[in-house]
Amino acid sequence: MVSGEVHRTWRPGWPCPATAVLRQQRHGAGDPSYAVTLDGAHWRAQRTPEGPATLRVLARPHDGEVDLTCWGPGADWLAEAAPGLLGAADDVTGFRPHHPVVRDVWRRHGAWRLGRSGVLLDALVPAVIEQKVTGQEAFASYAALLRRYGEPAPGPEPGDRPAGGRARTGAGVRPGRPLLVPPAPGTLALVPSWEWLALGIDPGRSRTLVRVARVADSLERAVGLEPAEVTRRLRTVPGVGVWTAAETTRRALGDADAVSFGDYHVAKDVGWALVGEPVDDAGMAELLEPYRPHRARVPELLAVAGLRRPRHGARMSPRTHLPVRRRGR
Repeated sequence: MVSGEVHRTWRPGWPCPATAVLRQQRHGAGDPSYAVTLDGAHWRAQRTPEGPATLRVLARPHDGEVDLTCWGPGADWLAEAAPGLLGAADDVTGFRPHHPVVRDVWRRHGAWRLGRSGVLLDALVPAVIEQKVTGQEAFASYAALLRRYGEPAPGPEPGDRPAGGRARTGAGVRPGRPLLVPPAPGTLALVPSWEWLALGIDPGRSRTLVRVARVADSLERAVGLEPAEVTRRLRTVPGVGVWTAAETTRRALGDADAVSFGDYHVAKDVGWALVGEPVDDAGMAELLEPYRPHRARVPELLAVAGLRRPRHGARMSPRTHLPVRRRGR
């Protein structure tokens, strides 16, 4: 056993798709804080109230068990929080799949849950970076931020990874690389403006990130409050709007009512799945109203089931007016 290692075996009370739930916390296939290794284990590095920590999750569904191993100063905290991260805190009581499509998806994916990390900043920073840009651009900027300002994750280095990003028979192999813990608030607050631009993050988003970093301690103290109050506090930070707050509370708190209004795709996908044509935010709000306080569960379940409207034509291209991004130190 490595020094500082904490191991526990968790037995969920339902057929928990542990690794599928954990993937909600991943920000793109190149996220330096996340890895999937050839043995099917999922690894995630994060900050905790006790310090940085690394989590390794290996599901054994045939035994009804999940092996959890943590390393680092925050290992004890993360070992206790891990079941919530894998959906144990998500209460589906009262969820009624009124629409036939939702009913069918719930029948097929009823074991799926919303995870909660219990840490706001790890969810808030990538949400700010993902504002009003393509996913490709946002994920690249987040990865560059971690490579430039993150720190090596505690514990052993993950081993070789499947080339396609998921463990499966016949997959190619690419060598493992060290995980990185997202930068601390104090580090984010001191990133100069030209460095943000070099990371592909424009002044509007970088100013929000610096503001968030400066009030990070205050925001983290709100984690135990009701999601509505956490949302209110998040939105007092200039630059944090409805979409960003929803993305944050859904991942950090497992908020099942946090709908990402203002997203380029979500309303269109929900409309296409439920009424056969894309709708706007107002139309999505009407479709989801019967599911309150589980409104966010519906778009998430539709996405899990792969019910997205067909994408026609070329994808949106990343903006080209920003400086070329660095590849890290």
